Amino acid sequence: MRFLLLFILTLSSYLMALPPGLHTAESKVPDFELPVLFPEGTSAAEWNDDLRAETLTLFEKEMFGRVPAISRKASAKLGKKVPDFLNRKAVLQEVVVSLVGTEEGPKLNLLIITPSSAKGPIPVFLGLNFKGNHTIHASKEITVGGKSQVARGERAGRWQVEKIIERGYGLVTAFYGDIDLDKNDGFKDGIHGAVESSDKRDGSSWGSIAAWVWGLSRGLDFLETYEPVDGSKVVVFGHSRLGKTSLWAGATDERFAGVISNNSGCGGAALSRRAFGETVGRINESFPHWFCKNFHAYGKREKELPFDQHQLVALMAPRPVYIASAQDDQWADPKGEFLSAKHADPVYRLLGKDGLDQEEMPKVDQPVGKKIRYHMRSGKHDVKAYDWDQYLRMMDELIR
Repeated sequence: MRFLLLFILTLSSYLMALPPGLHTAESKVPDFELPVLFPEGTSAAEWNDDLRAETLTLFEKEMFGRVPAISRKASAKLGKKVPDFLNRKAVLQEVVVSLVGTEEGPKLNLLIITPSSAKGPIPVFLGLNFKGNHTIHASKEITVGGKSQVARGERAGRWQVEKIIERGYGLVTAFYGDIDLDKNDGFKDGIHGAVESSDKRDGSSWGSIAAWVWGLSRGLDFLETYEPVDGSKVVVFGHSRLGKTSLWAGATDERFAGVISNNSGCGGAALSRRAFGETVGRINESFPHWFCKNFHAYGKREKELPFDQHQLVALMAPRPVYIASAQDDQWADPKGEFLSAKHADPVYRLLGKDGLDQEEMPKVDQPVGKKIRYHMRSGKHDVKAYDWDQYLRMMDELIR
């Protein structure tokens, strides 16, 4: 009896610890049909000339929001340089990008780390971080910024700087709050407040994810002019909400040579119509500023969405895209992320590329796919060395 009581209490505690509204069983997934990627008989030219733009516009109008006309007058200023970083294995360069070209406006503080051994321009990973550049590595050479109270190197495990440098690639990152603070502030702060009046916003006005994407593209603008970097081989990377951001960045800016979405879940790679884990209604309730207001109307009405996330993944074609899940991260719906990858495959085939020819979800820690890659790592919602091992292989293939 005592054992039974203990079991019940343990189970109850586990269930209470799960995020509210989490569907924990496939039996609770509603029946659904996915929107078609393109009509039968569509040619590659028709996709490239018309259908891709139509799909992009749907996501823009009903989910991420439209960016207002902003003059791309961002200016950059080189800051601290450390030529003997990581025991002379790397060069550290800090750059301040004034996003609207004025000292008063928001600034993107880029941290660029490149291998000292590089003989010419190199491919790099570009991704935003959650807590400040100083948190990606413990070195005291990195200027403290972002959430300054957070310890140096607190998120070093998520970035694997040494592993990236040893492979011959570079890493570029910036604090996402430099562009727009991650809070429901009525879009008065950050880049929103700097370029538009809040009273001019409507249902399709851009949310925070679209703002972070806009900032990433301004970072890419600079990297295209920065001699140590090959601007044609910049892969955009993001984890969690920034994984959603990396997908939208790859969709809207085709200059990104590849896209990595790590544990992006609802609003990222996971199919909305599955309503598994975090749902459209829940995400908009918890984070009303991430997406445009039009997207809020689809809470508990996922079947009425004019698109689903496999179409977002398809917008990367024919460039490589990597979608990664974690086995214990059911909130992000690993199966829904895999299904998006799988159902995006026909666009890659249409464009003459091998996407993801995999019918069943792979076993844990077994990557699958070609131009669309997927794996489900053992463990929780995070970025691990195992994930970076796969992303580095993706970069190896990209530069062949």
